[in-house]
Amino acid sequence: MASIHETAEDLHAAGLVDKKTMRKFDEMCLTPIRPLSAEEIRAIRLREGASQAVFARYLNVTTGLISQWERGEKRPQGASLKLLSMVSDKGLAAVA
Repeated sequence: MASIHETAEDLHAAGLVDKKTMRKFDEMCLTPIRPLSAEEIRAIRLREGASQAVFARYLNVTTGLISQWERGEKRPQGASLKLLSMVSDKGLAAVA
């Protein structure tokens, strides 16, 4: 799917695929991202057998932020949420 998406991006850059069609490719090919609860984040980390410090290093965030996510004080967003989604689906090896 990644190579299909890359081809579609190239066609879009060349003006051969319109913006609406490109949005459809984005929806089909990219990893879906959904909000994760504090309990889900903790469960992912524990399933991977990682401490908060190790988990934070993999996600390139602070240990304090992992703690805040797990307590529900803050919610991951942007790149952090994307990485968490990948780890949820494919394990820590996907971001190592």
